[in-house]
Amino acid sequence: MLRTGAQYRDSLKDGRQIWINGERVKDVTTHPAFKPIVDVRARIYDMAHEAKTKPVMSYRDDKSGQENCIGYKLPHTQEDWHAKRRAIDTVMRDIKGYAVRVGDETVGEMWSLYDGRDILNEVDPQFSKNIEHHIQHVLNSDTFHVSANTDPKGDRSKRPQDQDPDMLLHLVKETDKGIIVRGAKYETAAAYANQAFVKPTIANWGDDKLSDYALGFICDMGSPGLKHICRTGFTGRASADDYPLSNRADEVDTLLIFDDVLIPWENVLFYRHTRAAAFIRGTLHRYSAFPFTLRLLYIADLMLGAAAFNAKQTGLDAQQAVREKLALLMQYRESINAHLTAAIAMAEKSPGGLLMPNQSLLYTGRYAAINQLPAMMHLARELCGGQICVTPDKATFDNPEIKDWMEKYYSVNEFWQAEDRRKLLAFARDLLNSDRAGHMVTFELFAQSPPFAHLNSIYMNFDMTSALSYVKDCAGLSDRVLDQWKKK
Repeated sequence: MLRTGAQYRDSLKDGRQIWINGERVKDVTTHPAFKPIVDVRARIYDMAHEAKTKPVMSYRDDKSGQENCIGYKLPHTQEDWHAKRRAIDTVMRDIKGYAVRVGDETVGEMWSLYDGRDILNEVDPQFSKNIEHHIQHVLNSDTFHVSANTDPKGDRSKRPQDQDPDMLLHLVKETDKGIIVRGAKYETAAAYANQAFVKPTIANWGDDKLSDYALGFICDMGSPGLKHICRTGFTGRASADDYPLSNRADEVDTLLIFDDVLIPWENVLFYRHTRAAAFIRGTLHRYSAFPFTLRLLYIADLMLGAAAFNAKQTGLDAQQAVREKLALLMQYRESINAHLTAAIAMAEKSPGGLLMPNQSLLYTGRYAAINQLPAMMHLARELCGGQICVTPDKATFDNPEIKDWMEKYYSVNEFWQAEDRRKLLAFARDLLNSDRAGHMVTFELFAQSPPFAHLNSIYMNFDMTSALSYVKDCAGLSDRVLDQWKKK
């Protein structure tokens, strides 16, 4: 089915327990910290019903004849991936900015577990049926699905049971209705999502004592006992005219407290099974790394566009030094684009029969994008110049006593008058210099996993056969050296 924005808003009025800035939130759909991003999410739902955007936002299932969200469609062909990319391009241009949690990224983590059904069958065939059911449920209900991974950490030099056991989410007990869990997770957008795929973080599951921490399940975000404690938002701190991105699409992050929450058996995907936990951690981003990296492409476009406009309006784009900096931003942008394009062009069948992006190219592109992001932001900051940190706010430009002076000193030529320049500088400031900009850098760095894990994904998914065989032949080595590598 295809939800409407109104249906999405109504689904959030389930009595969920949410706190932000020390206060209890009565209605997440109207609270000023959440309303803008809830409106964005509702807008995305409505786009699937509008004549202009419906063809790119939805598809009709061949078997059921039902219309579904294109982002949730299981990928079987290259065209499926191209269609997903077109939909996100449509969304980003419509919301006039960028957002990470727009609906297509976290469902891919369930597809990774779908590929591991043989492992789930070793535990209990019902768990394999559960993941198939929930993937179909997301399609049929068009629910807003997120993914909870990160724990509060605690003392990582100690095992979970050697400190407060609640530092990592764990099993408390089994009941006839399901399992009771306790602990905490961090998740972006949880407060205004419908459900989350909750799974273990990177940890040591090497002995039975840690098996209570090997949990994977679907959790309704309005479940009794579940508490949402949110970080302070960027929305409303200052005028939207001066901080357009901060006020338009701040995706609020949440500390989810599982205070003895019941997870019904039909929502349990695995538990007390370390192999399943290790599998999902090793393959978690098999699909979701694509939309994650795609978001970084839009950030690159925002930086490049802001920097290029600023150079053009002041006439500096003719200088070779400026063109070199712009070319570096172009190179960054096109490098991300090339990895995304190539990952689909060289896509490969997954163990579950889906079409997954080429893993080596995808993970390499992801790391390159996040690794270079701070440097590219600094470069864009240079090109935008010091005026992004000294330009007054819109209220100053509107004050009749000084308006003429602002018009005089902020107008450049017939193409760039004061109001357009003010808007550009305010946008660049919010993109590159604001609290939200700093948050963006750190968020992207750790959003899927820490940098060392990104590099490990590259190492584990790169096929060394060609390079090793080439060196073996060029150096005249024996076949034994390759045999050693294979055993490793």
